[in-house]
Amino acid sequence: MADATVVTTTCCVAGGGPAGLMAGVLLARQGVEVVVLEKHADFLRDFRGDTIHPSTLELMAELGWLEDFLALPHTRVERATVSFGDEEVVVGRFDRLPVRCPFIAFMPQWDFLDFLAARGAELPSFRLLRSTEATGLLMHDGRCAGVVAHDGSGAPVHVLADLVLAADGRDSALRAAAGLVPRASRSRIDVLWFRVPRGEARGMPLFNAGDGAVVVLPRTGYWQAALIIRAGGYDELRARGLDAFRDQVRGIAPDLAEGVATIEDWDQIKLLRVRVDRLRRWWRPGVLFLGDAAHAMSPAGGVGVNLAIQDAVAAANLLGPRLLRGELRDRDLARVQRRRAWPARLTQLFQLVLARRLVPSRSGAAARAPLPLGLVRALPFLPHLTGRFIGLGARPEHVRTRPPGGPGVSPVRGGG
Repeated sequence: MADATVVTTTCCVAGGGPAGLMAGVLLARQGVEVVVLEKHADFLRDFRGDTIHPSTLELMAELGWLEDFLALPHTRVERATVSFGDEEVVVGRFDRLPVRCPFIAFMPQWDFLDFLAARGAELPSFRLLRSTEATGLLMHDGRCAGVVAHDGSGAPVHVLADLVLAADGRDSALRAAAGLVPRASRSRIDVLWFRVPRGEARGMPLFNAGDGAVVVLPRTGYWQAALIIRAGGYDELRARGLDAFRDQVRGIAPDLAEGVATIEDWDQIKLLRVRVDRLRRWWRPGVLFLGDAAHAMSPAGGVGVNLAIQDAVAAANLLGPRLLRGELRDRDLARVQRRRAWPARLTQLFQLVLARRLVPSRSGAAARAPLPLGLVRALPFLPHLTGRFIGLGARPEHVRTRPPGGPGVSPVRGGG
């Protein structure tokens, strides 16, 4: 085997997704030397989490990036609506949240990640290594001392670091290398993602229920849609054929009838096998797990990306000053977990309850609305509470640190 290329830094971030890039940029903004490893050459992958919630938009404002961020193509949603039979009801409102952007922005994740990478490139202590996949941990005297990686040609790369932030997703190789096994909760749903032309179609409800359920997300020029199916039911559905798939979508969301005719091959449909799990312990000496590597989320509510970003902000706030002073301790890693573990668990419970209503308990049964519609009508404040939980999360984080010699961030309402 060829000798490994050795890179030395203060913090190595494994994974160039939302959690990894946000943590890397925020730490580098404080002056911490950071190397981020991204296994792909670019961020162009479809059907990733594309919902940018008010909590994340507030972070963009705190960092002074909001105007540039909102100049990127996106669509805005101020209310989450449910179509159930002939009735359409607002079950979540974001328009009264105490933030500067009281709406969800739907934006392709690759644009969001490109934006963060560009901000990182402006910082002298930030380095992004693309086509470099983290595959293992370097250990010394029982402590993580860095990451084993491979570049695009397969050549080994060793990144030596005081801290490893592992944000390498729900199938985390570093989690396995650390000997950490997540505890899984039974998911009742799988998701079939597909896109159809939007044209001049009117706005559509976010959630459509009937003989099954369809979620419809607005994108620039098209709808990104998801047929919610029973966990493990994909093979049965595929055996029935594409006509049956199209008919089921049309029956639930009639406004997609014309667009779904453009689905001509199963390759246009992506199966997401939903997994909800979490680590009991997020860290080992020298390494901390964030985002899906610590707690894999269901797509229900579209909160996964934003929860991962909250993890990253908390980690940067708590660990950045310690790294700069060379005083990082194991208990600092434990502090991050204590702060972020209960919001993750609470959000997963919300998702699991929601999933029970999104999918019928048996084939051919009707789905139920995410919230009892009579309850929403009787308690008009409920959509605001739902909107707050989805839009801001159980414990919203805020940027508490500033660049060396730079101005502080403005105080933010509703802090965690």
